[in-house]
Amino acid sequence: MSRINAIRDAVRSVTHLGDGPDASRLAGPEDAPALLAFLSDPAVHAPIYTLPRPLTEASVETFITDHLAQQADGEGLLFVREDRDGAIVGYSDIQVWPHWAAGELGGALDPSLHHQGRGTAGAAMSFSWMFRALHLDLICETASPENVPTHRLLDGLGFERRGEVTSVRTDGTTRASLVWEAMRADWFDRHKD
Repeated sequence: MSRINAIRDAVRSVTHLGDGPDASRLAGPEDAPALLAFLSDPAVHAPIYTLPRPLTEASVETFITDHLAQQADGEGLLFVREDRDGAIVGYSDIQVWPHWAAGELGGALDPSLHHQGRGTAGAAMSFSWMFRALHLDLICETASPENVPTHRLLDGLGFERRGEVTSVRTDGTTRASLVWEAMRADWFDRHKD
């Protein structure tokens, strides 16, 4: 039980994803209008099944407040990343299953920042951070069969493909999802930082 509590306490105490001036910060209800503006681009929201549907300011605010409740329970986090002008250019949605010492990272980066290596570098940093800061042993990831960029990212980072599941969206609809996993020891054997 102490391991489960340590993971929950770690989730509860987090304020930023990463270090430094460009670290992502926890989202708050006041971020709903800016997060909605970011998520409204179909290139951002279309491949992500965990986002509320329809996307409205009210549904995005509920999405944020739900994550604040998840953080209080030690089971979830929602971060936003801003540019120098304060516009949201990315978000990270972390789900944690303390009893399995496992988690999942979802999110998106502004399309203008794609094809620069930032997404891959940011994902690698985020996975390392999740293992260390949240004391996880396993990270599980899913992506739709059509989401080839995420397939390449996860395969390239050394995640192991584990099969396919049916993912359920917040509105109750479903989609097929491919599954990847990475264990802590395997991750750090491959990613020495």
